[in-house]
Amino acid sequence: MTRWTQRPEGSNWGDFGPDDQLGRVNLLTQEQVLKGVREVREGKVFCLSLPLDLPGGMVLNPRRKPPRLAATERDGVPYMNFPMENLDAASIDVLSDDQVTLSLQYSTQWDALAHIGAQFDVDGSGTPRKVYYNGYQAGADIPDAPERHEGEGCCGHGGAAFGAKKLSIDNFAVKGMQGRGVMVDFVRHFGHGRTLIGYKELAAILESDGIEVEKGDMLVLRTGFAETVLEMAGKPDGDKLHESGAVLDGADTQLLNWITESGIAAICADNYAVEAYPARTEGAKKSLLPLHHHCLFKLGLPLAELWYLRDLAEWLHAHQRNRFLLTAPPLRLPGAVGSPVTPIATV
Repeated sequence: MTRWTQRPEGSNWGDFGPDDQLGRVNLLTQEQVLKGVREVREGKVFCLSLPLDLPGGMVLNPRRKPPRLAATERDGVPYMNFPMENLDAASIDVLSDDQVTLSLQYSTQWDALAHIGAQFDVDGSGTPRKVYYNGYQAGADIPDAPERHEGEGCCGHGGAAFGAKKLSIDNFAVKGMQGRGVMVDFVRHFGHGRTLIGYKELAAILESDGIEVEKGDMLVLRTGFAETVLEMAGKPDGDKLHESGAVLDGADTQLLNWITESGIAAICADNYAVEAYPARTEGAKKSLLPLHHHCLFKLGLPLAELWYLRDLAEWLHAHQRNRFLLTAPPLRLPGAVGSPVTPIATV
């Protein structure tokens, strides 16, 4: 079945094959991994994740709840400091076992390509349809959430399965998400205040800092936002966060064109949403998140949010470097449209 006969202007649908689900992640080739490995000179490792219970509360997104840890249970008995002699009188073991209820994009995360789609006329009929990267269809490939009725669990009526059949996050997990990261430090140039970053500002930093970005690199952007989140210690101030950190200008067509032409495989940022929201776009029909639209929907280029980058950025600056080995696989969770991640940088 042909999913589309016309693709969005500026997209790469079909360029990696008619059934591709990786998009620009295809550019994380074996050679790209080796480029990252060649940047390892000292064996020093940096964790690029916030604690996954941050930012705290629901200020950033009222749909996403903080993680809730609980003990696993058997017959109503929680297994935390559980004496195994209750099961076998000869046992000296004590068992603790837990579980978590977690919004997959609450904290440090990857967006899957099934995270953002658009209404687009894929067959030239004049009728837009809800579709995602490479023309995968809402409803068929990314099913609707089952209706919930009173007394039913999360799977809906009859326990119907939930989750994306195509473009889910486990595709990235299988790929590995490893390669060369390239740091761009907005904090060093603009501080921690709110700054709108378009192509002009980005290009100026690349030139002044001597940063070369090549095809297949993962672009890593330090805005300082996650550092402010960390300082708030789980009690985020929404007004202060709104004025904190640099954001990309998704309405800057020159910036979007650069993303296309650069050949980068991913954008990883330490802020929320990567881009300014809502964007400064106008018109009767528009994208509220034009950078998401361009990257996830058109290019199949994944976005990462709320990473923690200060320690790595400061070390790189002190050693006059901006490249490193980046390893950042998401959870191999079939059907998920996002995932927490614990990225690791090795220098």
